[in-house]
Amino acid sequence: QVQLVESGGRLVQAGDSLRLSCAASGRTFSNYAMAWFRQAPGKEREFVAAISYGAGLTYYSDSVKGRFTISRDNAKSTVYLQMNSLKPEDTAIYNCAASRNYPSNRYREYAYWGQGTQVTVSS
Repeated sequence: QVQLVESGGRLVQAGDSLRLSCAASGRTFSNYAMAWFRQAPGKEREFVAAISYGAGLTYYSDSVKGRFTISRDNAKSTVYLQMNSLKPEDTAIYNCAASRNYPSNRYREYAYWGQGTQVTVSS
């Protein structure tokens, strides 16, 4: 079993930058593909970004491409989401997730989830 804990979410202004972290424990971190999803109140869960276990493949939703960067540090068992040029529509609870399969934008492919961290972007 894998345990995931997100951190870094806070209130920021539009145009600001923020880095989220997701610390993993319980099993070998490097064997898992990792992803970030987000969900705003009253809206469906949305795929944000994913990264392969070897960090050679990354994927982004169209809404964040060019602004967000996903990365990982296997020595620290941590995945990051660097968010730049934040917009009010980025406001959501952000969850990280782990999969033993290939990276995917489908949340059902991920077996392990963190508790989430709140990101709020004011206009």
